[in-house]
Amino acid sequence: MNTCEVMILMGSASDWPLVRPALGVLNDLGVRVEAHVASAHRSPAWTLEVIEAAEMRGCKVFICAAGMAAHLAGVVASHTLRPVIGVPLPGGILDGLDALLATVQMPPGVPVATVTAGAAGARNAAYLAAQIVALTRPEVAASLKRHRTEAEQKVRLSDADLTNELEGHS
Repeated sequence: MNTCEVMILMGSASDWPLVRPALGVLNDLGVRVEAHVASAHRSPAWTLEVIEAAEMRGCKVFICAAGMAAHLAGVVASHTLRPVIGVPLPGGILDGLDALLATVQMPPGVPVATVTAGAAGARNAAYLAAQIVALTRPEVAASLKRHRTEAEQKVRLSDADLTNELEGHS
């Protein structure tokens, strides 16, 4: 049986360029991931089929990206007990603010963890999903730790470069 630890869902194929960074992060961290287009409004039956099939294959976390009305994350959360991470996407009249508000304002008992809008949000959703997966997969935890160490080293190198540049001008 093909296993899936994280399922990425997006409301439209046109969302893929903003959501694709999540796939890269999850692949780099060694998390098994799948992605599908499933609309809360245009294909509700298909959306439920995707959720059920993902759960049967062991999906631990859903990442849901949508713009405008952005009901996908909420619909998924209402049909699963697995964690759902919402990624609001820019577009529409309020250029993503409407999607953010729709994603974050869930009723009690049906939570959706929500990250920032767009590609940066997709990346953070992937890191959060990987942290959830890492609770039961030590190798993913090790990959996350390595990534944080590398990020710190980049900051320290940037600081050293800046210090050297400033010393050269004094």
